[in-house]
Amino acid sequence: KDAAKLAGLNVLRLLNEPTAAAIAYGLDNASEGVYAVYDLGGGTFDISILRLSKCVFEVLATNGDSALGGDDFDQRIYCWVLEQAGLSQLGVNDVRLLLTHARTAKEQLTDNLQAQITAVLSGGELVDVTLTREAFYDMTKNLLARTMQPTRKALRDAGLGVDEIKGVVMVGGSTRMPQVQRAVAEYFKQTPLTNLDPDKVVALGAAIQANVLAGNRSADDWLLLDVIPLSLGIETMGGLTEKIIPRNSTIPTARAQEFTTYKDGQTAMSIHVMQGERELVSDCRSLAQFELRGIPPMVAGAARIRVTFQVDADGLLSVSAREMITGHESSIAVKPSYGLSDEAITQMLKDSAQHAKDDMQARALREQQVEARQLLEAVGNALQEDGALLDSDSMAAIRASMEGVRFLLEGEDQTAIKRAVEALNQATLAFAQARMDKSVSGALKGHKMSDLES
Repeated sequence: KDAAKLAGLNVLRLLNEPTAAAIAYGLDNASEGVYAVYDLGGGTFDISILRLSKCVFEVLATNGDSALGGDDFDQRIYCWVLEQAGLSQLGVNDVRLLLTHARTAKEQLTDNLQAQITAVLSGGELVDVTLTREAFYDMTKNLLARTMQPTRKALRDAGLGVDEIKGVVMVGGSTRMPQVQRAVAEYFKQTPLTNLDPDKVVALGAAIQANVLAGNRSADDWLLLDVIPLSLGIETMGGLTEKIIPRNSTIPTARAQEFTTYKDGQTAMSIHVMQGERELVSDCRSLAQFELRGIPPMVAGAARIRVTFQVDADGLLSVSAREMITGHESSIAVKPSYGLSDEAITQMLKDSAQHAKDDMQARALREQQVEARQLLEAVGNALQEDGALLDSDSMAAIRASMEGVRFLLEGEDQTAIKRAVEALNQATLAFAQARMDKSVSGALKGHKMSDLES
């Protein structure tokens, strides 16, 4: 959006390519159902799963490979030519020449069973080879297989099977290759939709939406629902990320969750907005940070702080925090996608999958550490207020249990910390009962039984 403004363009709405393709097919062909948008361009591959119904376009899931495209197919032909002609260590001009011929041969094989590659190099060498469609198919099989892995992930994220896909929309000039259409047809068990020009389908969809946004709405009005690529949430105690809006949620959307204070008498709370799929804040992307002040001082856990996330149709995130008793509120707005490339999103998703088990173990450890620290603080405050209720042996036993918890907090054995917390809880049972008896006695002091009965 910022780049468009710098170019002097008035941005009405941001629209990703797969969604634009869905608009083109949905409005031109009156298609309804769940569709896959298979977008293989010159340098990248994207797959989107969309639900098209009357007046509604909903993106269910997206995935892709930012390092795979038509250029990789050209490179395979180029390497094959070098092998066939017995060439090596070419100059820059010769490499460019052969890559140009490779691209031309690739395009010729769309409508022909073979293509002739003839070129004279700068050193006078003649290159004259014939590439068949089947040979081209064999040398690019693994490239096609690489497009199927993100496709399977997108279907899994959408909670759908191949048999639930009504049609496959082909986008990008590279989808003209017969082996691409064949691979897609075999995977989805149906012939892909190719009745719109794959080079123009995105522009057509964007033009259709621009026409609507300009005020030229028809009787058949429609709504577009996109998705957020990465989860959004906030930091909680222990450096953990609490996800509020999960990835692949349709936008516009709004979700709220209540949080509370960590310490007695806490009157302010820092809201750290995070983006990503990992469990620890250190592994996620920081988006913004603001403070909510004016929280009434009360015991830890008593305050109610409602944090609301709202994402509009352009992907702009607004976060607000409201203290429910006083009504004090603070907020901030941020663009989650600003400065975030498709490659970065892909890498963040890969990292979350690769470290899923480690992340869950790390989260369990942090949560146990937070619980242990809260218990230590609560017991410490109780001893300071009512330590006189204990004899020396009981006091020594509780302090020994507290030291055991503190010692284990320095390590990373979550099970050991949990056992130490349970032991401290057990050691303070009698003390807790004595404090309760004291509190009840204090409340009853100076009152007659008849006063209580009335």
